[in-house]
Amino acid sequence: MAIPTEEKRRKPPIEQVLYPIQEFIKAESSGGLFLIGATIIALLWANSAWGGVYADLWHIKFKVSLAGDFFKLDKPLNLWINDGLMAIFFFVVGLEIKREVLVGELTSWRKAALPIMAAVGGMLVPALIYVAFNFDKETAAGWGVPMATDIAFALGILALVGSRAPLALKVFLTALAIIDDIGAVLVIALFYTDAVIWPALLIGFGLWLLMWIANWAGVRHPLVYGLLGIALWVAFLKSGIHATVAGVLGAMTIPAKTRINPACFFKRGKYYLQKFSDAALPGTNVLTNRRQQAAVHKLEVVAQAAQSPMQRLEHSLHPWVAFAVIPIFALANAGVLLNVNLSTLLSSSVVWGIGLGLVVGKQAGIALFAWLAVKFNLADLPDGLTWRHIYGASWLAGIGFTMSLFIGDLAFGAGELLNQAKIGILGASIVTGLVGWLILRTSPIVPAEADPTLRPQQ
Repeated sequence: MAIPTEEKRRKPPIEQVLYPIQEFIKAESSGGLFLIGATIIALLWANSAWGGVYADLWHIKFKVSLAGDFFKLDKPLNLWINDGLMAIFFFVVGLEIKREVLVGELTSWRKAALPIMAAVGGMLVPALIYVAFNFDKETAAGWGVPMATDIAFALGILALVGSRAPLALKVFLTALAIIDDIGAVLVIALFYTDAVIWPALLIGFGLWLLMWIANWAGVRHPLVYGLLGIALWVAFLKSGIHATVAGVLGAMTIPAKTRINPACFFKRGKYYLQKFSDAALPGTNVLTNRRQQAAVHKLEVVAQAAQSPMQRLEHSLHPWVAFAVIPIFALANAGVLLNVNLSTLLSSSVVWGIGLGLVVGKQAGIALFAWLAVKFNLADLPDGLTWRHIYGASWLAGIGFTMSLFIGDLAFGAGELLNQAKIGILGASIVTGLVGWLILRTSPIVPAEADPTLRPQQ
């Protein structure tokens, strides 16, 4: 089909300028690059002559109040980031979990068994290794730190492997990381809550019920869920349960159904496109032709009806999370002071527990439990994948960065133990990322006929 003359015209200057940026944002590795950049800035800043400014910045207090002091939130900047911005991150995680359960790799036990078993091993073994080093010590609370996987970093490095990583491997690693996130949310909710304020928690669950009722009633406007979601976040913040859990619970209530099916979308879309074409008059354009404007508006309505609110929200929020929320979190939390005595580090049970938990526990637990799932016929190894691929991915899952830093802050609070935990997390994440990349980068390229996801459609 011939390209219309208008499409052949040279792109406007602004489109030419923005095109490379748009392509960069679409790339899988871009979010990881932003995260790496924020981490490096935090490390350099915290250990520079302006390290005091870095430390003081995150303790600046910001207050939000309504009706005088009837309702107020008065928290330092780092808590607004860790409790507030990260709730958006957990909301997107919740949307991903819901999508995978409804239409993805978690729709049936047979499909989900391999990543579920692998994720369980990847959480259990690192936690046991940490406990072995910190049993009956004041540092025992950090057992949840090495359980986590940073999906942004892991998928970013996987993208750098290129064609040597089959699409099926990305699907496996994504499903594994999502199940890992479910585990992390449960750990945070059950084990890192000091005291529960029951009236606030009951209000929170009442708001959650209202969100489900809105879903049942067919409410689809994101503003309704946004306002109720903010109220839900405040209720959980006041309840003592970590406020980020509200992000996942809120995501569960977002409608996942479309108003019209694909056939209806095609039929209506074709109809309004024809109406647009029929309304064309010589000497007019869309700005002056009301019939064409009406057809375009109807087409927009039909296009929105063909998408679920869950799909639209995940698509619109993902860039904000990848390029703003997580890098800001890293900037605020990755500023590790490196002027620590080497003998102190080598004798630290926190460093050893987290380091070996991520480096040894993750890859051993994931690979072993995945092998057991296949061995006992609970799951099948996906077409196109080899055990080398699974083992390489298990190393990448040892990059605990974002979630590990988050849980470390809950476990240790501010102080020397948190700094040791950060050093263990950073060191282990560098090692596991490099080893995982080397294993996959040196693996044979999977031919298209061996990977069904790469075969041309008939």
